[in-house]
Amino acid sequence: MTDALRLDALNQGFRNRLVDYEALTAQVRAWADAFPELVRLESLVTTPGGRAQWLLTLGPDPDRVRPAAWIDGNMHASELAGTNVCLAVAEDVLRLHLDPDAELHGMGPAVRERLREVLVYVLPRVSPDGAEAVLTTGRFVRSVDRDERPAQQHPRWRSEDLDGNGLALLMRVPDPGGDYVEAKDFPGLMVTRTIEDEGPFYRVVSEGVIDRWDGETLPEPSFLSDNDPDLNRNFPYAWASEPKQLGGGSFPGSTPESRALIEKGASLPHLFVWLNLHCFGGVHIRPRGDVPDTKMDPGDLAIFRQVEAWAEAHTGYPMVSGFEQFTYSPETPLHGDLIDWAYLDRGCLAWVCELWDVFERAGLPKRDRFVDRYAHLDREHMVQLATWDRDHNQGRILRPWVPVTHPQLGEVEVGGLDPRVGIWNPSPEELPGVCAGQAALFLRCAAMVPRPVLTIASEDLGEGLHAVTATLENDGYLGTVGVPSAAGRPFVEAPHLELEVEGGSLVSGAARRDLGHLDGWGKGRFTGHGMMGLQRSSGLRNRAAHRVTVRGPGVVHARVSSCRVGNLVATLELA
Repeated sequence: MTDALRLDALNQGFRNRLVDYEALTAQVRAWADAFPELVRLESLVTTPGGRAQWLLTLGPDPDRVRPAAWIDGNMHASELAGTNVCLAVAEDVLRLHLDPDAELHGMGPAVRERLREVLVYVLPRVSPDGAEAVLTTGRFVRSVDRDERPAQQHPRWRSEDLDGNGLALLMRVPDPGGDYVEAKDFPGLMVTRTIEDEGPFYRVVSEGVIDRWDGETLPEPSFLSDNDPDLNRNFPYAWASEPKQLGGGSFPGSTPESRALIEKGASLPHLFVWLNLHCFGGVHIRPRGDVPDTKMDPGDLAIFRQVEAWAEAHTGYPMVSGFEQFTYSPETPLHGDLIDWAYLDRGCLAWVCELWDVFERAGLPKRDRFVDRYAHLDREHMVQLATWDRDHNQGRILRPWVPVTHPQLGEVEVGGLDPRVGIWNPSPEELPGVCAGQAALFLRCAAMVPRPVLTIASEDLGEGLHAVTATLENDGYLGTVGVPSAAGRPFVEAPHLELEVEGGSLVSGAARRDLGHLDGWGKGRFTGHGMMGLQRSSGLRNRAAHRVTVRGPGVVHARVSSCRVGNLVATLELA
């Protein structure tokens, strides 16, 4: 059996279904066992629930440091499809190496050649405990299925299965002062109340009970009421605690899942590209999240415009500014999110993708600010979504309301809505297309990393002397700093050359030299370089050479080292 056929045989079906922890573990272990020359598998941490946070390192000689790209998913527990896309990327990377002639998202030979030299890190599931809770119970979990806050004596909603069907979905409680009513033209669908409605009226909350209830007051519902924190508010850059930032946790990296990711990411200075996968919405969100584009590094912005063009072409999703189009309150940045840290602290070309364009599928209207698509919805839009679910999603979302006797509130109804497949995540029918589009985009971006090449040559000067020249050239899209704004960070180390003469002697010139950072050839889009009449290349800032005089015969060893781009070696034998 060929390697390509073995790869096909190992597929656990992740392109067609959401996967639980057991299936995820079986898949990554199968790859690691079958292809040890291409795969390193490690667990960054064992969660409180006893599950591994798996990380794959992919590429020939995976222990060798070189320019790399990172992709992760399923940080928010209900956003399960990020795991599927990560696994699809991993399988595509393996296919790239195992079957050089296989068709892969329309990528030509030049892109494939570059990708084969890139190290790829894949973290399919950041929050395995939270994901398992969502998959098995249907309850909403923002990130992790536990609450470790010291303040525990206040009344709060706790999700619980009340009708014995194994799921904890929604609960509607009859109340004359309720703010929801059942839609007349779509039975079972709850919509917000208007002054024309006649009732009956309801309050809609998570299916469950009230811990430490006083017998009278209904506590305010919260998506973090019985689980904390929000992992994507728990990263070091611009971190803030509550109440300034809901879900920030007690300190940056206060949870095992985020801390393990921080520690691993900080140990990899050779990362240049970082994609953080979420659901849902059908949009790519790029930096910066704290200032408008007018205050962003223009070189970075031009490169992101290239990513935007590929994003539109391969995924159909737009790319928007986090600050200008994705702050929940205008000009109020979020704090402690992963992409701010990856971009502003770790110097990566980093962005978020909200997988699954349910708004487009249901024909909902576009908005000036993309984030308003989630909130600027009226009754007719809810009916559109319900109709789409019925006609195109096998009715997976809307569930019947089942009467139960609540131990605290009396007669209520539970069920109503299961958003796991269709709202939070794409359906099995849609998953293959989502995986393919995202992999096509990410792999092209991974091919943008620097590509340093070291050569050594000599010229015979006579009388046993040789002029030896070591040349480092960057043939990559990005410079050796990464995005331009990464320059100056302590770990963004310039390549350093060291020469060693074996059997001969160094007559003149230094044996060591800092070569400085090298530009890439890529400039992004809309910089003016492509305009007829303005077409001019920059100087040779992508190349650095060092010349010495050596008395031979002997062997000259050249070594270039940098924690940012790894190590390169070249050898020349002198007659």
